Amino acid sequence: MQVAQIRWSINTGWEESPDFSGEADLVLTFADTNFFQTEDCYTQLRGKFPTAHIAGCSSSGSVLGTEISDGDIVATVIKLNRGRLRMAVTDMTSGTGGGDIGARLMAELSGQDLRHVFVLSDGLQINGSELAKGLNQAGIPITGGLAGDGTRFGKTWVMADGPAKTGRIAALGFYGDITIKSGCFAGWEDFGAERIVTKSTGNVVYEIDNEPALDLYRRYLGEQAKELPASGLRFPLSIQADKNDKALIRTLLAVDEAAKSLTFAGDVPQGHLCKLMRTNLESLIENAGLAAQAAQPAQPGATGLCLVVSCVGRRLVMGQLTEDELEIVQSKLGKSTAITGFYSYGELAPFSDVLQCQLHNQTMTLTTLYE
Repeated sequence: MQVAQIRWSINTGWEESPDFSGEADLVLTFADTNFFQTEDCYTQLRGKFPTAHIAGCSSSGSVLGTEISDGDIVATVIKLNRGRLRMAVTDMTSGTGGGDIGARLMAELSGQDLRHVFVLSDGLQINGSELAKGLNQAGIPITGGLAGDGTRFGKTWVMADGPAKTGRIAALGFYGDITIKSGCFAGWEDFGAERIVTKSTGNVVYEIDNEPALDLYRRYLGEQAKELPASGLRFPLSIQADKNDKALIRTLLAVDEAAKSLTFAGDVPQGHLCKLMRTNLESLIENAGLAAQAAQPAQPGATGLCLVVSCVGRRLVMGQLTEDELEIVQSKLGKSTAITGFYSYGELAPFSDVLQCQLHNQTMTLTTLYE
């Protein structure tokens, strides 16, 4: 595997392309700039990398190595020596659910030696929980994420062998002699008693323990309740079907004063157990290291690529410490592993010891590729 990374900025344009550009198999691009949305951006990339699949998405912070940047584009160029890849792409249409979209993409990528699928999805128009369910039907390991839009939550964009579009979902299938691992850890602390979601629809929670959900949050947050929903990023909700189930984390997106309801960035099923959570910055960084440990190569020092999908909520909470979680990832994987990725509106990954992909929030997920 050969890997090289370049950056585009409005002042300097694209950095110099690597020597193997004409033979590249894949170019991954992540961006928080309007230029990414233009046809000219894709045209320039296609001119530089004529044989490669070109895939990427808008971000809430783009990752190159241990740096996070805004206002530019980072591109990672990959040439595989033994593995192969294919890409399936679909656009959302009215009446088509996330589950159907996921199943359709996996059917298109079906193959005897399919090893892993990495998904980049529109971050606002799709139900990520349903998408994960559809992707899981093929029984193949899935990772990826939902595109970001800074902290604006306006429109998100996905590029997939064509100019970037909203409402697009792309799936990259990796085949053959390639080793792919993933890691998924959060690091939040439980806060308060275990409760039951007594009334919810999709990602909207109306009652917890038969009490209006907004009233419960206000009571626990105290003075910080005045800053809802923004302060909710520091107090996500963990949910689990039962005490033997793995807990998922859900980020608070909005409140409805009239209905006294809370809207989360993912489904919160009625009847699930739930607990409020709170920030522990040291634990967040430590858990990034645990994710890297789970995704380490079998041979120390192997050349490879690490795809980071971490939550915009983690970045907002951690502030200037955010790059610390990338530094601990790099230290665990070694300097021979290049790092790229993005801060997202939702992370797609299995737990490290469970095959089924889930939608996560406020979580650091890693996907490593080695040949």
